[in-house]
Amino acid sequence: MSDHKPTVLVIEDEKQMRKFVCISLTTNGYHVIEASTGAEGVQQAAAYTPDLILLDLGLPDIDGLEVTKQLREWNTSPILVISAREQEDSKVLALDGGADDYLTKPFGAGELMARIRVALRHAVQNKDTATTELKLGDDIHVDLVRRLVVVRGKETHLTPIEYKLLTTLAKHAGMVMTHRQLLEQVWGPGHAHQLQYLRVYMTQLRHKLEEHPAQPRFLVTEPGIGYRLRGES
Repeated sequence: MSDHKPTVLVIEDEKQMRKFVCISLTTNGYHVIEASTGAEGVQQAAAYTPDLILLDLGLPDIDGLEVTKQLREWNTSPILVISAREQEDSKVLALDGGADDYLTKPFGAGELMARIRVALRHAVQNKDTATTELKLGDDIHVDLVRRLVVVRGKETHLTPIEYKLLTTLAKHAGMVMTHRQLLEQVWGPGHAHQLQYLRVYMTQLRHKLEEHPAQPRFLVTEPGIGYRLRGES
């Protein structure tokens, strides 16, 4: 294991929130860089190339959506957005604009660390070889090479769309994907607004994979935003 401490850039103008986040990060072994404005955050990202960027949407100078847009022009580090609950539309726009995940204020240190671990792990997987096998708990195994899905010990047939939906979510396991992202990647750009397609196929997929489809353990809804494939904890 490398002794390298992952560097996290925290772009947050609220002092108490920034202090809480920075203490949580340093306590858990991360190197932290702070910025209190969007402009400063973009400058710090260019200077330090952090492993992950934690970005508040409500910044005093530049809207967080614009910061995301600017960063994505040249930076590929995972962006974890911090959002107030009433900013649901902004969260969707941020995710569609290149952010990788979001946290709704208020949140605890445990959830923050878990989301950061997922984002960093996903970034490493993207740099390394592609995942060839997906495991969801002890119940579901997907062989991405053989296109084989085994649910609680039994091979399960998925339609081509169901399989593509599952593997698209699997590529971003643990991360939220918006309705638009899923529709464009599974059905194509011309279907970006046809949400009923997604809902129907997600229901079908849950009935084939989940033990309790009405209370899904793995295929989780992010209300008003999209879906998240909850993998191994």
